[in-house]
Amino acid sequence: MIPAEFDYHAPTTVADAVRLLGELGPDARPLAGGHSLLPMMKLRFAQPAHLVDLNRIDALRGIREEDGAIVIGAMTVENDLIGSAVLERRVPLLAEAARQIGDPQVRNRGTIGGDLAHGDPANDHPAIAIALDATLVLAGPQGTRAIAAEDFFLGPFATAMSDGELLVEIRVPAPAPGTGYAYEKLKRKTGDWATAAAAVVLRLEGGVVSTARIALTNVAPTPLRARDAEAALIGKVPDEAAIGAAAQAAMAICDPGEDLRGDRAYKTAMAGEMLRRALRRACERCA
Repeated sequence: MIPAEFDYHAPTTVADAVRLLGELGPDARPLAGGHSLLPMMKLRFAQPAHLVDLNRIDALRGIREEDGAIVIGAMTVENDLIGSAVLERRVPLLAEAARQIGDPQVRNRGTIGGDLAHGDPANDHPAIAIALDATLVLAGPQGTRAIAAEDFFLGPFATAMSDGELLVEIRVPAPAPGTGYAYEKLKRKTGDWATAAAAVVLRLEGGVVSTARIALTNVAPTPLRARDAEAALIGKVPDEAAIGAAAQAAMAICDPGEDLRGDRAYKTAMAGEMLRRALRRACERCA
């Protein structure tokens, strides 16, 4: 189908983009990579009167280290995450997970900020951001503010962003050396969303789990932080009994919808299996 008529705007600065969104009001939508918004427009599920294209704002791209954190511009595409020497050295989970997103065309155009701001519980970056304890920086008419990734997602396609705000950067505290990490994802085919996926970041001290953050993809209306699963591991040797207990705790909070990828029981079971695999891999990587 053909989208409804709209006006096109192409600001070159964050300030101009925020001004436009404020002036144009709720009928305006920001455009990042377009992989989510444009199909919705073609189906007339979304009919914005104005598109504010962010692709000419150079300040929204790039990856850098700053004050002990890794700072990623919201318009940084997946392929740049994969190719980043900074991420490979400091936050390899982000580069590894980006390789599992979409296909080469999607990764060449899709952005980390668009993935997060869309608020789709099937997207990969939300759970990864939660597991990494990331902070999302928003710019709006009242200035900038920061919000924890864990508090950003309110429901399907609903986030804590206010009208006129833009996601401008993602800040990830650089994990300490020896931190284990993994993102395990089950999908039907290349380019598909996850049937279920699990992101894990943990540390071992003396063979015992000292810290753990676990988040799940596409098994509830929002990405889930699995706190009870974390508690099942902390202070324990990560043997199969502890890993199994963590998986059971994670499955207990799953609330997936049924679709062609599976029914509730199957998706819940796969969330547990993806977590088991992610925990084993993360533990192997602790050094």
